Amino acid sequence: MTAQTLDSATQQRVEQWLGGNYDADTKEAIQHLLDAGNFNELTDSFYRDLEFGTGGLRGVLGVGSNRMNRYTVGAATQGLCNYINRYAEAAAFPGQDISVAIAHDSRRMSPEFARLVADIFSANGIKVYLFSALRPTPELSFAIRQLGCQSGIVVTASHNPPEYNGYKVYWNDGAQVVAPHDKAIIAEVNKITSVDDIKFDGVPERIQLIDEEIDAPYIERVKSNAVNPDVIKRQADLNIVFTPIHGTGITLVPRALEALGFTNVHIVSEQATPDGNFPTVKSPNPEERAAMQLALDMALAINADLVIATDPDADRVGAGARNHHGEFELLNGNQMASLIIYYLLNAWRDAGKLTGKEFVAKTIVTTDLIDRMCERYGVNCYNTLTGFKYIAEVIRELEGKEQFIGGGEESYGYLIGDFVRDKDAVASCAMIAELTAYAKDRGQSLFDMLMAMYQENGFFYEALVSITKKGKSGAEEIQEMMAGFRANPPKEIAGSPVVRIDDYKALTRTDAQGQSSPIEAGKMGIESSNVLQFITADGTKVSARPSGTEPKIKFYVSVVEPLASKEAFDDTYAQLKAKVQRVIDELKLI
Repeated sequence: MTAQTLDSATQQRVEQWLGGNYDADTKEAIQHLLDAGNFNELTDSFYRDLEFGTGGLRGVLGVGSNRMNRYTVGAATQGLCNYINRYAEAAAFPGQDISVAIAHDSRRMSPEFARLVADIFSANGIKVYLFSALRPTPELSFAIRQLGCQSGIVVTASHNPPEYNGYKVYWNDGAQVVAPHDKAIIAEVNKITSVDDIKFDGVPERIQLIDEEIDAPYIERVKSNAVNPDVIKRQADLNIVFTPIHGTGITLVPRALEALGFTNVHIVSEQATPDGNFPTVKSPNPEERAAMQLALDMALAINADLVIATDPDADRVGAGARNHHGEFELLNGNQMASLIIYYLLNAWRDAGKLTGKEFVAKTIVTTDLIDRMCERYGVNCYNTLTGFKYIAEVIRELEGKEQFIGGGEESYGYLIGDFVRDKDAVASCAMIAELTAYAKDRGQSLFDMLMAMYQENGFFYEALVSITKKGKSGAEEIQEMMAGFRANPPKEIAGSPVVRIDDYKALTRTDAQGQSSPIEAGKMGIESSNVLQFITADGTKVSARPSGTEPKIKFYVSVVEPLASKEAFDDTYAQLKAKVQRVIDELKLI
């Protein structure tokens, strides 16, 4: 029956699991699928091996080679162990005892996977620092550097649906792995072809539980980011609503706000308990208004000044404040990243700390408003490919040469200071509270600060168009769209001539006269990637980027107009939205 229903490769994997050294519960679950004739589920569970990508693992929980379970997690971890040990044997870590740090979020099976990973590392002769309970992803990044570890893992699937889990791999600088380690680790993972290759039997004496000895110094470093502590003292009763959306933010965000001196923080009780089923939301993603609705309802009820929400592993943060109409408005990732940088640039200038050797880092699809502000303040702004690991790469390359002020990306991830090397929602919540307090101290709201920033630097408005094309035909259609844009790029967008085309796949930049020059290969945070950008004379920018992990293509549209006054905000906003729609219609993006 299986031979008639399953292809040969899938059938072979099923039989390998039924006959191999897998536990009885796993074999029973597979047999149950066979007996029930659930061949669609069997195929999806076994048609391939769960891919260990450049960042680590992510997949649906369940039995099978294409699912997150103790065996797929075990194989990935064994491959990582082999790489670390061989790297160490090559004298790459001279005079260092090899160790790793491990953290996990609130998802189903996260604690169990974290312990499993710890056991495998310890069985491979590697010292393990394991957080005793769930912790935010940025604290894992901090712990690696604080403890002098060579690598680290956080068990998380970020804000994916409840049926997912995964893990991200970090290197000794506290950043997610980049070249050459990423592909070298993948090669080692792919060599693990049998469950018998995995060393499951942990060595308890090599596993050390950690918590407060990392929590306390991490909170102190978050506190040290504050640039106007006197303002916080005056505005200690700033009315803040916070929700961790059932995730790890509950462990440290309230504590960080308290450490700064904020005394009036209200936590959404329905979402305060860590729960991998995320019972109050369809998606635990602070980018979506529905995930923040309970917090917004509370904010309205208690007349709050600020709403903040963190995703399950507390590396992304969403925020909302009252607009000039008295309504709570959620700020998108471009707006909040810009506000943080605007506040920091002003604070550093006022403190006389800008020497010409400071920098900001962001991704190429994040608003150019940040570039414009940095230019005004004489601060370098480095643009990287999408992914915070590239921002971390820039920080590492410039360490000791230039000082990092802050950075971020449009997908709600920000970083202040360099003691963490990944996006940090805990530190970001603290900074967002501080800049809201700063605005209130001057008789303004956070939204007033936003409008002032636009008046000074231009009103930048961004929109994201995400198109899903499923299946083999969908993937081909996405490639055809990119090929079409390369073969016949637009000459004009929304009435403005295209003056520059950046092709990050070919690493070429073409000007209005058709002259091409190279985008430097090997430049910090830049490598060949299937991304196209079209920039017009009036500052409109359209970026096309197929997803590397999903059947999607994303178009990032950015337009800009001067903002004459706060009173002109609504009319200018309407003009910008209309212009974005024109871009979408002209390029047939929907």
